[in-house]
Amino acid sequence: MRKKSKVTRIIAVLIAIPIAIVAAIHITHALTLDRVIEYTEVPFYSARIPVEMDGYRVAFITDTHRISDAKLQEVVDRLNEWQADILLLGGDLGSRRDGDPRRTIEALAQVVTTDGIFGVEGNHDKYRELFPVMEANNMTPLSNSGLLIRESFYLAGVEDKWNRDPDIAQATADAGPDDFVILISHNPDISMRQDTSNIDLILSGHTHGGQITFFGIYAPALWPRHITHYGQRFMSGWAESRDGTPIYVSRGTGEYLPRVFARPQVILITLYSEE
Repeated sequence: MRKKSKVTRIIAVLIAIPIAIVAAIHITHALTLDRVIEYTEVPFYSARIPVEMDGYRVAFITDTHRISDAKLQEVVDRLNEWQADILLLGGDLGSRRDGDPRRTIEALAQVVTTDGIFGVEGNHDKYRELFPVMEANNMTPLSNSGLLIRESFYLAGVEDKWNRDPDIAQATADAGPDDFVILISHNPDISMRQDTSNIDLILSGHTHGGQITFFGIYAPALWPRHITHYGQRFMSGWAESRDGTPIYVSRGTGEYLPRVFARPQVILITLYSEE
């Protein structure tokens, strides 16, 4: 019995050691890198991008939530360094516990772009409060609507899936058949439920990169259908809609809950024409 007990203890220790090491790595990551915003530059190639827009720079920020004033100013400074042609906002822009978006919107209004700043609501936003603040700061809210930014470049945005009624067809109704179309949708799930065949690129957020993940590979929180109905599909980075439309899902920029191997990020997508 003593020999068996000793073997059991050894096995328990051998199991506990790697668990402790993995836990320590994740805690360390959460306290260090996961508190530092990552500025991600992504190329996107398409034959539908007008030759005149080759090299066009699209900045995308989403899920700012309770971002600190210091980090918000850091984001603004970096966005201005990037000299983006357009800034797109993916929703969940309320910066305080009551969801007041004014601080975030007023700060992001300092970003200088060629073609303006446009955005949609998220599930934590109250659009009746967000949209007037955006408009007061020379930003254009998109609510199942779209517009031509440049010749052959159409931008659309939809309402939030949780709070209202997103309608991709309505948002893109005025897009021409030869237009390069970008859609902003806070929640990527609608890309699996509505026709996206006339869209070239979708930008989304909402999932926070899984928030708490196992080495950034697996996010337990994404399996319950409360956040997404599609598991790990829309955790972060590149994905595809039901129709095969490319989607880039940002991990979001702000502070909501502790992040573990799900660093906050700001995205810069550079468009390249394949023609």
